[in-house]
Amino acid sequence: MAVAYMPLGTQEELRGQIIDVAIDRAFLQEPLPSNEADFKQRVQDGRGRLTLIANEVARMSATILAEYAAAARKIKDTKNAPEATKDAGEQLQKLMPKNFIAVAPWAQLGHYARYLKAITSRLDKYRADPARDAAKLKELLPLERRYWRLVAERKGQIDARMQEYRWMLEELRVSFFAQELRTPYPVSAKRLDKVWAQLQN
Repeated sequence: MAVAYMPLGTQEELRGQIIDVAIDRAFLQEPLPSNEADFKQRVQDGRGRLTLIANEVARMSATILAEYAAAARKIKDTKNAPEATKDAGEQLQKLMPKNFIAVAPWAQLGHYARYLKAITSRLDKYRADPARDAAKLKELLPLERRYWRLVAERKGQIDARMQEYRWMLEELRVSFFAQELRTPYPVSAKRLDKVWAQLQN
């Protein structure tokens, strides 16, 4: 796992994130304790679960990093697909900052392996129908660009609606480029437009 993480950071950084997320999940879930008895109970419960949770976070991280390595390799090895590989590379960068375990919402981390698999699958299929890939990319990019523009305008302050839109974008990518991996809910450009309209209000 540490080897797969090397392009992003050090083994200590990886371990630190896993521990931080495990502590957060064991002790700091809402609602937080409001009195001493509840606090003591939370500490006791958390202690009992901490190792189990840390192992779960580590296992998930290992799966994600294996798919990350495969996607990065596929981007590097794919020839004669400049637009698709550029886009896939940018997607990979946004999904996988060095602190991805700490910053991604826990619910989304469970989908990361599928998002990364979708990158590999997309580039595997590219040669069979480059025109289809180009058409889907043309449809996707305006939906993405407006989101990242808004993130910049809000100086990284991301609310729940923006979060929803952000992860719908990843699901739309799966739907467009790797349909066989399926999405947990129906997603389309029209649905993203609807959420975007609510974001503007």
